[in-house]
Amino acid sequence: MKLNKIWLLIIMIIPLIVAGCGDTPESQIYNQLEEAVQLEEGFQQQQEAITQLETKEHDLYNQIIELGIDEFDKIKDLAQQALTSIEERTEKIKMEKESLATSREAFTKVESFVQDIKDTEVKEKAEKLYDTMISRYDAYDKLNKAYNESLSLEKQLYEMLQLEDLDQAALQEQIEKINVKYQEIIKANEEFNSFTNEYNELKKGFYEQANINVKYVENNTK
Repeated sequence: MKLNKIWLLIIMIIPLIVAGCGDTPESQIYNQLEEAVQLEEGFQQQQEAITQLETKEHDLYNQIIELGIDEFDKIKDLAQQALTSIEERTEKIKMEKESLATSREAFTKVESFVQDIKDTEVKEKAEKLYDTMISRYDAYDKLNKAYNESLSLEKQLYEMLQLEDLDQAALQEQIEKINVKYQEIIKANEEFNSFTNEYNELKKGFYEQANINVKYVENNTK
């Protein structure tokens, strides 16, 4: 089985200084956009831990496949370590999803302010911005679903590896299922990243069009 390290990339633009906003629909949108960014901090904080767990499980799997059938006790022990790691990763993924759900709740408040924008061009940019971010959240939901399905398949694999009378055909079939799921995850992850990048560019454009002066720092977690 070839394990693929999964990166859940988030690149959000964090304004350091804002001036000249006033109490306008545009400034209200600014406030909600940046609140949504801050609420994704929990999402970003899980990334390193998830990656470390993935790497750990990869190493455990490699150790298992190097062992012979006469070393079953070692295989069983390593498989149990992998199962423990998967449980930890499952909790991290749950926390990640909760963070995105909270961010989405804050972001959806933007929609009501968009309708109050008087400038047609600014309003069109805001509408595009809103639709793209919603697509990003939807893409994450799809990614999260596939990722959790892969966790379930991996758990089944390590449970199988603890069986002395393991059927090799069944093992190979399970590995193939996991690899197929990995490909689904990679595709979903690329879609999520694409919407993230598009959103960041649209947000810059919206701030410029709405004359909201900001300085940026790019926050990259991957």
